[in-house]
Parts: sequence; structure tokens; C-alpha cells
Amino acid sequence: MLRFSILMRFILLYAALYAAFGVSSPFLPAFLSSRGLGAEEIGLVLASSTAIRLFAGPLVGRLADRYRLWGRLLAFCAAAAGACALLFLPAQGLLMLLPVALLQASLLAPLAPLSDALALSASGTPEPKSGAKPFQYGWVRGVGSAAFVAGSVLAGEAARPFGLVVTLWLNAILLGAAALCALPLPNIVESPSDAGQQEKSGVLTLLRIPVYRRLMLAAALVLGSHAMHDSFAMISWNAAGIDTGTASLLWSESVSAEVVMFFLVGPALINHLGPGRAAALAAGLGILRWAVLALSTQVIALSLVEPLHGFTFALFHLACMRVIAETVPKRLAATAQALYGTLAAGAANAALTLASGWLYEHFGVGGFWAMAALCALALPVALSLGRSP
Repeated sequence: MLRFSILMRFILLYAALYAAFGVSSPFLPAFLSSRGLGAEEIGLVLASSTAIRLFAGPLVGRLADRYRLWGRLLAFCAAAAGACALLFLPAQGLLMLLPVALLQASLLAPLAPLSDALALSASGTPEPKSGAKPFQYGWVRGVGSAAFVAGSVLAGEAARPFGLVVTLWLNAILLGAAALCALPLPNIVESPSDAGQQEKSGVLTLLRIPVYRRLMLAAALVLGSHAMHDSFAMISWNAAGIDTGTASLLWSESVSAEVVMFFLVGPALINHLGPGRAAALAAGLGILRWAVLALSTQVIALSLVEPLHGFTFALFHLACMRVIAETVPKRLAATAQALYGTLAAGAANAALTLASGWLYEHFGVGGFWAMAALCALALPVALSLGRSP
């Protein structure tokens, strides 16, 4: 019963947190436009927000590890980010909106890494008193993916009668709920070997772990390869005559596959294949996925490969979580998650999004061959994640 209650706490946290992301991130550019910002100013706000996340995420993760305040810092950042959402409401123009966006982005950056660090620590360990089976990290992360989609749909429907301001109210409420859900979470349990080494921990310690360095490289290549799809898939499909409704169904295929992978297929595949071969499978299917997108804009072909998102993103992410859980000291859990999320995934995605604009401008869908090449480069690196050190 105790283990189930812990699982439910994480389910509630991930539901609130990712629903908060879903009600806000798809609609923020449109809200900024409604407050008088032009396209270049919107780009500046979004790019600056991405940049500050690269520093804020690892910094807060490091503080959480150093002072062992994972749950409390998660709750504080979630509550403060929710309060920042309300600061958008009276703001007009770049000089008022940019500082608010930067402040909220810096508070949002640590939320997913801290949540993942806590969930990974709590998962996989049976409750000795009750005998309850351990839960899988993929279960709660799958709840997050489903909640993101539900939040996006809810915010879109609510914005019709109430306008885009409702998305910020929803964001504030859900982040406040996430803060409350974070408070009763069990803290990370450190091993005896970690106990006297807090002063020695840090980013350099992580980067001295060979398998962690390989993980960062593989994640930058595989997760970064999604940049062109996320930025230009819809544009290329519409240019090929695919209507918006059909394109939305194609996109929903990928999200549904992600949820299924997190909940059902992924944990079993990781246990059967091991993290190295599972990550290599994801990279290999990434080559196939991007090659098909480079060769065809036919609906049938696209409908067959869009579900591969369950492998190229969700399975790869689960493999990385398993590697982090098995190789990174518990005292560095949040720092490891923050570096993985902001540098390996976030910075690579940002850089490759810029590159994707040039590729699409000059080669159209042929630019997806470059994304396939990234996955090909990642294949041997991903396979090596099954080896330690």
C-alpha cells in the first residue's frame, strides 16, 4: 500500500507538471504576439528563454544535490514559476515581457530534471514491509506525456471563449498544484559510499564518468535529430497538400506511440535488451524514420513511420534514464538530469533547429538525410552505453 501511495504521488506530480507545460508552451508565442511583439521580438524572447535554461537547470540541479533539497527546490521552483505566469497578464511590450519570460524560464528549467531524479530514485525498489512490487519510471513519465497532450487540448478549447490569457491562468494553477504534489515526495536515498563525498561532487565529476560522456553525446545526436521534424514536418506536409486535420492525426500518432512506449513496451524492452542495445535500436529506427521523411510526403508512408517516435524518443529516453540510474552517484542525480536535459537534449536541439532552417531552405525534405546521418553517427555510441565504465 505504501509503494502504491508513493506511485500515486508521482503520478499526480507528473500529471500536474506536464499539463502545466501543455497549457502554456504551444500558446506562448501567440500570447506574446497579442501583447504587441513582432516576429523578431518573439524570436528574441523564445531564444533568450532557451539560453537561460541552459544555465539555470544545471545550477539549480547542483544546488539540490549539494544541499540534498531535491523535493523542496522542486516545490519552490514550481510555485515561483506559477506566480511568474501571472506576471505576464499585465505586461505589454518587449521591455516588460522579456524579463518575465526570462524569470519564468529559469524557474521552469529545473522542474523536469528534479522530478526525474526523484522518480528514478523511488522507482525500481520494492517496499520491504508491504511486499509491493516496484513501479517503473516509464509509468509516471507516460502520465506526463498524456497530460501534456490533454493540457494542450484543454487550453486550446478554453482559449476560444476566454482568450489566450486563460492559458496563463491554467499554467499558474497547475504549477501550483505541482508544487503541492512535490512536497510529500520521498527524498533521494544516498548510498553509504556517497555519504561523505558531497564536497567532491560536481559537473567535472560527472564528466569523468566515461559512460555518462557517451550518453551525453548519443543524446545530443539522437534527440537533436528530432529538431527538423519538430520545426518543419507540419510545414512540409502542408506544402505537399496534406490538410491540417490529417497532419494533426499524423502528429497524434507519434505522441500516442510515445505514451504507449513509456507505459507498456519500453520498460520490458529495456529489461530484455539492456540500455545499450535499446538505445542502439532507437538510433537505428531513427535512421529509418528520417530517411522515409526525406524520400516521401505520402500519407501512407508517413503514417507508417510516425509511430517510430515511440522508439526514437521514448525508448531512447528510457534507456538514458536507466544508464543514469545505474552509473551516476545518487549525490549527483539532479545535476546529471539537468545536464542531460539542458545541454545534451536542449542545447543540441536549439543548435540543430537553426541548422534545420538552412537545410529546409536549401534542400526541402531532403534535409532529413542530415538527421538520418546524426542517428547513424549515434549508433555505435548508443550501443556502447551497455558497457561500463
